[in-house]
Amino acid sequence: MAEKVGLVTITFNGEGVIDGFLDAVANQDYPNFTLYVIDNNSADQTLNKINDAKNRFELSLIENNFNNGVAGGNNQGIKKALEEGCDYIVLINNDTEFESSLITKLMEKAKSTSYNIIVPKMMYYDEPDVLWFAGGFFNKRMGYMNYHVGMGEKDENQYHEREITYAPTCCVLIHKSVFETVGLMDEKYFVYFDDTDFWFRVLKNGKYKMLYISDVQFYHKVGSLTKSKIGHRKKFKFSDFVMRFNTRNRVYYLKKQKSVLAFLNIIWFWIRINLRFLFSGKYNVTFPKWKLIQTSFFEGLLM
Repeated sequence: MAEKVGLVTITFNGEGVIDGFLDAVANQDYPNFTLYVIDNNSADQTLNKINDAKNRFELSLIENNFNNGVAGGNNQGIKKALEEGCDYIVLINNDTEFESSLITKLMEKAKSTSYNIIVPKMMYYDEPDVLWFAGGFFNKRMGYMNYHVGMGEKDENQYHEREITYAPTCCVLIHKSVFETVGLMDEKYFVYFDDTDFWFRVLKNGKYKMLYISDVQFYHKVGSLTKSKIGHRKKFKFSDFVMRFNTRNRVYYLKKQKSVLAFLNIIWFWIRINLRFLFSGKYNVTFPKWKLIQTSFFEGLLM
């Protein structure tokens, strides 16, 4: 029998995007998987749509009566999947749509190589020929900040299968042993940088390797769940939500490293974010927005 795979996804008022995701899950050709849905107290039709899907495939629902965040929700799903005997976990966003062979392709690559972590190519949903993720790495000089390869580029098959060190948890297959060795997500992040922190710990552990594969059709409705950006990807403004959590969590991530380089990067980040606020065009330049950045920065220092 095929090894059991647990798909873990976090929902929060996602009625506008979840239909396509549930259809994609229902069409999977892999024979042994369960979708673990952790709902963070949705107030729309999300739960009704999830419950309607229970007769289409194996589905396990955890309903929180509060918003436990992405990190906390992922931990709930991972723990339940492991308790129920899943050999592999797929952390996956529900603002995505993908081909029917997604799980099969991820599993085939995991079983035919020595890699414990497999990540697919990801495209913008509304621009299906434009890359959102074609691999990822850490920049040590910048305090082990992560970056996507190929973001915003037209896909011309220029990025092929290779070993990487970072991936968004928008879609990633992970063997259970990784969690048993490295641990779970740091729930203090709530949202943003929880994945960066996790992969940094994987990198420092040194036992596990990550593989990017390009022969997968996967499309991401970027920013649709958290409303992180307002407007088109080329002409957007950051929302208050993303300004707060990205700022404070970046500081917290650097602070956790406890190194001189990380401390210097905290100072440089404060300078850079204030310059970006004024000149990048990605922020509404008002005093309340500037104050939010400052309070978020110091919130991160105090975490």
